[in-house]
Amino acid sequence: MTSTQALKAVGILPDDADRAVLVGRVWSQAAEGPCPVILRNGDVFDLSGISATVSGLLETPDLLTRVAAEDLPRLGHLDEFLDGSAGRLLAPVDLQAIKAAGVTFADSMLERVIEEQARGDSGRAQEIRARLAPVIGENLRGVQAGSDKARQVKSLLQEMNLWSQYLEVGIGPDAEIFTKAQPMSSVGCGDKVGLHPISEWNNPEPEVVLVTRSDGTILGATLGNDVNLRDVEGRSALLLGKAKDNNASCAIGPFIRLFDGEFTLDVVEKVVVTLLVQGEDGFEMTGESPLEAISRKPADLVGQMRNRSHQYPDGAVLFLGTMFAPVKDRRGKGQGFTHEIGDRVEISTPRLGSLVNWVDRSDACPEWDFGTRDLMRNLVKRGLGGKI
Repeated sequence: MTSTQALKAVGILPDDADRAVLVGRVWSQAAEGPCPVILRNGDVFDLSGISATVSGLLETPDLLTRVAAEDLPRLGHLDEFLDGSAGRLLAPVDLQAIKAAGVTFADSMLERVIEEQARGDSGRAQEIRARLAPVIGENLRGVQAGSDKARQVKSLLQEMNLWSQYLEVGIGPDAEIFTKAQPMSSVGCGDKVGLHPISEWNNPEPEVVLVTRSDGTILGATLGNDVNLRDVEGRSALLLGKAKDNNASCAIGPFIRLFDGEFTLDVVEKVVVTLLVQGEDGFEMTGESPLEAISRKPADLVGQMRNRSHQYPDGAVLFLGTMFAPVKDRRGKGQGFTHEIGDRVEISTPRLGSLVNWVDRSDACPEWDFGTRDLMRNLVKRGLGGKI
């Protein structure tokens, strides 16, 4: 049984899916390639006639009106893409840049400082946490990044020799915005997510992902797993690329929920993202991340990503960071949390649905072998070269 065969549409869609505008991507066996799609009452409809890429689709004027057209080709029921009979569900983005904001919540700021102090040794984390949390954690609570209070906290912690590069980007004026993965490399709901085989201390990072078009306008949101290698980044922040960008290490989905009169950025800013990890060893861990606790407004993070100094002509998606830093012991007392092969990871919130993946080593996950050139060739072959 494959991962996707364990999933059903009812288990991954938003609670109000009947009222949501949900767009995404599937690999369609009938179309012999990837298709941008819209979901209606559980059925998958092809949007390739409007645009053959999600990137192009999001640039479409009057997008909500266009995707509401009733004469779209039906590709099948979502369950047929989850069980593999009609194809498979893909990450709902294609040509967009995949960016991420780091250290955007107080709890994750503290954990990054702990990683830095521990130099990647999970066995030291508990002792360091007990020493730093009463000081740093208390000072960070409720601090807005870039504010006068943040500057006061920085001066105080510097005097105590507790200032860190992670606190600089966490509450300083400049956010950490980095490239999480390459366009076309993300995996979707039901796929495996990959851990680099050198890592022995790692974790999921459940996050809200904002979706923007080329001019920086935020059009909707989805969910993401910014798989993180705590030991690798803890050894050196200069290893961020190795810690973050590996085969199958970025999961996005299940669908992009477009903003409309009911679902807006204000709604997104109030969501609570929950995490459930279930291991084949019987281990279970839960947690939640309320987006209201973020240290920077999501629109400000998008503005730091896309501006006059940095553009994304194919659009971009932005992971907003996670508040949840798992510390539940798994391999032994004081060792904290780390993944085991076979873990089932579910990231969910009622308005965006559930992103479900299974953990494996990055060198055991399917290789990324369908890039931008492959997409262009496929679309030309299908007569869609003019719809990109």
